[in-house]
Amino acid sequence: MTEQRIPLRRALVSVSDKSGLLELAHALASAGVEIVSTGSTAGAIAAAGINVTAVDEVTNFPEILDGRVKTLHPGIHGGLLGRPADASHRQVMAEHGIEPFELLVVNLYPFTQTVAAGGDYDECVENIDIGGPAMLRAAAKNHESVAVVTSPTQYAGVIEALAQGGFTFAQRQQLAARAYAHTAAYDSAVAQWFADQADAVDGWSRFSAVTATLAQPLRYGENPHQRAALYRADGVDGGVADGELLQGKEMSYNNYVDADAAWRTAHDQGDVATVAIIKHANPCGIAIGTDAANAYAKAFDCDPLSAFGGVVALNVPVDEAVAGRIAEVFTEVVVAPAFTEAALAVLASKPALRLLLARPLTSDRVEWRAVSGGILRQSVDALDAVGDDPATWTLAAGDAVDPATLSDLQFAWRACRAVKSNAILLAHDGASVGVGMGQVNRVDAARLAVSRAGAERARGAVAASDAFFPFADGLQVLIDAGVRAVVQPGGSKRDDEVVAAAAAAGVTMYLTGTRHFAH
Repeated sequence: MTEQRIPLRRALVSVSDKSGLLELAHALASAGVEIVSTGSTAGAIAAAGINVTAVDEVTNFPEILDGRVKTLHPGIHGGLLGRPADASHRQVMAEHGIEPFELLVVNLYPFTQTVAAGGDYDECVENIDIGGPAMLRAAAKNHESVAVVTSPTQYAGVIEALAQGGFTFAQRQQLAARAYAHTAAYDSAVAQWFADQADAVDGWSRFSAVTATLAQPLRYGENPHQRAALYRADGVDGGVADGELLQGKEMSYNNYVDADAAWRTAHDQGDVATVAIIKHANPCGIAIGTDAANAYAKAFDCDPLSAFGGVVALNVPVDEAVAGRIAEVFTEVVVAPAFTEAALAVLASKPALRLLLARPLTSDRVEWRAVSGGILRQSVDALDAVGDDPATWTLAAGDAVDPATLSDLQFAWRACRAVKSNAILLAHDGASVGVGMGQVNRVDAARLAVSRAGAERARGAVAASDAFFPFADGLQVLIDAGVRAVVQPGGSKRDDEVVAAAAAAGVTMYLTGTRHFAH
């Protein structure tokens, strides 16, 4: 049954996206396929000198209600749902003059694009497709007899099938599966939008959905005994999941986790050249610089030992200078918005090194995390969140610092959002010099940051704490190490005690009023 091909004799074509339409129509007409089409699609085909039958010639009923009703008719759906192999179906179709379709080509009104472009309520509603999903579902249900195509990317397959005498059952089955996935994603987007408009609790819609399409199976998951695959979120552009691998071995599950952490971190400092080196989702080094090579050198110097086998992300193109520095160190992945030809030539000497070309995501997005029996949803802790601007901070202890020191504090505060809690990050000259991450108390986080920095680099550095100091003991570790200024959220019951300890030591302390927990 899987090789049973059904010749394509009659096709129904109705597309919002006209990409590749005329090439497809020419191929169908050249193969002797009758083309039935709607509205602007029929007009475009006819204008190209290709024979086309308008839908209203089939239905003997005009398109009405501004095109809202045109294909919702037995003459159309009977041709999509009728089973020519069933004698009773053939009899009924013959009685009513219904001819079967062997091919349906439909893509839907651009609802998600209209919403993303800021369309008003009425415009969004008008871009909810009704007839399109109905036809797709009908043809997909009847995949025994009908092939269904939803995207211009599938047109080459139609042309190939024409040359081979039609689609096999297995091909029609796969096309049907993709059609149902397409309508499910479309309906989910509509349902989410409507819930956001009219069915929300405290700003959170009662219905929420994320649909995704398989990008590729992965060799294994976090560990070799775990199965894994990469899915791309439908309707989302940018990010590492949407990246293009320019060189190197296939990305692993852990590569993607670390690459995502690095990519986010590299975009936490604004437009200034930023480099993040990540290992096990925590930073080995973060730095800003005059250019990519300068930023990389400063980030690498934070923890050269841990940087071995790390993932590097940049928010600026990789040029020849920084490529040369990266090539000197064993690195798993480099993620960047661009690679110059000279940089690619340098990095080609490391054929196992993965080079991932990626585009940034917008900051006004949400993120999801699975928990047992459910999913957590939250807005992303992104750059420019309240509290990231030093102008909004409160000077709680000591004297106001000079602009260079304030710049370091701002860098440290923005960078600490990339560090797993409890987190303390020491910085100097736009670079991390010591990072204490993932500790179950803030004292140990401070000790780890100081230890990683070493006495010389800790002395005179600034520090950022991702959450408040519950006691003065964690701060005291930083004071004893010679840290000269600290930025932290504040909000502890013992803020007075913590601030007093900073003031007594002559250490400047700023309070942001927000925190950067990362679990």
